[in-house]
Amino acid sequence: KFAARQPDGEWAVDWPELERVVRLSVRFLDDVIEVNPYPLPEIDETVKANRRIGLGVMGWADLLFRMGVPYDSQAALDLGGRLMAFIEEKAHDQSAKLAEERGPFPNWSRSIYQSQRALRNSTVTTIAPTGTISMIAGCSSGVEPAFAIAFTHKVGDRVLPFINHVFEQVTRERGFHSEALMEEIARRGVVHDLAAVPEDVQRVFVTAHEVPFEWHVRHQAAFQHYTDNGVSKTINLPNSATIDDVARAYLLAWQLGCLGITVFRDGCKEGVLHLGTKMAEKREAGPAAAVAPAPPAAVKPRPRSLQGRTYRVETPLGTAFVVVNENGDGEPFEVFVSVGKAGSDTMAVAEAMGRLISLTLRMPSPLSPKRRLEEVIGQLSGIGGGRPLGFGPGRVLSLPDGIARVLAEHGGQAKVEEAPAAAGPAAKLTAGDMCPECGQATFVYEEGCKKCYGCGFNEC
Repeated sequence: KFAARQPDGEWAVDWPELERVVRLSVRFLDDVIEVNPYPLPEIDETVKANRRIGLGVMGWADLLFRMGVPYDSQAALDLGGRLMAFIEEKAHDQSAKLAEERGPFPNWSRSIYQSQRALRNSTVTTIAPTGTISMIAGCSSGVEPAFAIAFTHKVGDRVLPFINHVFEQVTRERGFHSEALMEEIARRGVVHDLAAVPEDVQRVFVTAHEVPFEWHVRHQAAFQHYTDNGVSKTINLPNSATIDDVARAYLLAWQLGCLGITVFRDGCKEGVLHLGTKMAEKREAGPAAAVAPAPPAAVKPRPRSLQGRTYRVETPLGTAFVVVNENGDGEPFEVFVSVGKAGSDTMAVAEAMGRLISLTLRMPSPLSPKRRLEEVIGQLSGIGGGRPLGFGPGRVLSLPDGIARVLAEHGGQAKVEEAPAAAGPAAKLTAGDMCPECGQATFVYEEGCKKCYGCGFNEC
């Protein structure tokens, strides 16, 4: 809103318009204090005794886009400091004029400002989080870099797509706009390494996960220096960030005079912002996935090698072999289940259970892997089948029940007592596939055809 094209074609801040809006906003916010209904008299008294207001900004990244200034540059820091200093000066001047007109805030004489020019408000400026509000306003959030050039925002059951309007304007102005390009941007979310986008445009349109954390912290400090209250700013770190990286971010924030800091390591929590607007195609995002992974990338990647144990357990579907692998910290990481022959329905069911258990262990969760494994055991234990195996404590009700027993043994919760192997004709019944007619694991291949020992169904 406050970027204006100059006669020479360049873009610059419209300082007179910015001053007009700042002064109008300060008066408006002070009026809000008077008309607001407060639930308790004590709150009403406290609010009006200090008359705190918080005039802030949003759309900072869009302004940089429009002016052709990369977020991670000294030019951006200089402009940010100049912009906020201007807002601070004009906002305080307007608050002082309101104090002359309406009187200073009642606690003025007891404040740190008592020896200075009287103000109507004890605090005037702030940088608040404006995530949802900025979406409604159609601009970037606060002083954050753009999360993505294109992204989706999930609100309840709805998925809302957003494409940066400044980027689209630039593509038309520079003559490289095409529907194919816009679809690719919508799919990837970023413009880095796109041959159709000029290099200088790629340099300007950087996103939060492409900006080194040092520039995040420096931006916060640049605005904090001219802001009465705290500055809301997220310091984005890549998923590969270490404890030392977080420590360096905190230390730099302290050295530069920030009042607080929020650090977020990408992928540590499943959020509501997703790169690109075509969620079903995120798996094919290529290099962009390494910059800002979509939710599927939040699943912990599998290391090249893992160590674990293999357990054998007799089940109604046959002898099951359960492999439990652990990460380097001794936490369960993945589970493999094998029963019957490859290509059989029994094996397919076993493999599916192993995959789902592994996914549960690798998905983002506030629960530890061990705690998650306990929940899996609780869900699988006691599931009954058509032909339980064994007697007493070693009785196995079904394949899921057998897997739960093995996982409980691995977690140290219980000692598995093996069910006795069947003898005679029954031995054949424990090694079959699932019958498509009766569903029992008694479907075997004998004498050149498949037949069921349970119901007599055959495919001969």
